[in-house]
Amino acid sequence: MTDRAKAGHRLRLLGQTKHPTAIDAKGVFSGYASVFDCVDGGGDMVMPGAFAHSLSKRKPKDIRMLFQHDPAKPVGVWLDVFEDQYGLFVRGKLTKGVQQASELNQLLNQGAIDGLSIGFKTQRARRNKTTGIRKIYQLDLWEISLVTFPMLTSARILKAK
Repeated sequence: MTDRAKAGHRLRLLGQTKHPTAIDAKGVFSGYASVFDCVDGGGDMVMPGAFAHSLSKRKPKDIRMLFQHDPAKPVGVWLDVFEDQYGLFVRGKLTKGVQQASELNQLLNQGAIDGLSIGFKTQRARRNKTTGIRKIYQLDLWEISLVTFPMLTSARILKAK
C-alpha cells in the first residue's frame, strides 16, 4: 500500500476526507501537518512521538503559521496542535485583515491549495543504510505552513463529514 493510500485509509477511519471547501466562514480549518510512518519526498519518515518534546515546550500559538515556509508571510494562528495515533493534527485560523490570509481563504474554498508542511530542526534520527530512509524520532517544531505542494503528499487540510 502506498503512503498516500495508507494516509487515506487512516483519514477514512477518522471519518474525515479532503474537501475543497475545507475552511469555515470564520477562517478556521483543520488537517494533518504530518502523518506517521509515511515517507516524504525527501526520504524522511516522522515516527510516532517525534513531536512530544517540542509540543511540551511550545503552545500552539507559539508555532508560526506561514505561507510556503516564508517567514515574511505569517497568515494566521494555530488553535490546536497535537499528536494522535495518525500524525500531527492541527486546527488553525487565518487572520482577517491580512491580505495573504484573505487570498488563502479563497484558494482553500476553491480547492486550489490544501497542502500542509512542517518546518523543524531534527533532534534525533536514524538513516537506514539500505533504503536511505531517515526515521525521525524527535524534532523541534518551529512552524507549519500552508503550501501548494507538500513534501509529504498526505499532509493535507481536511473537513469533517
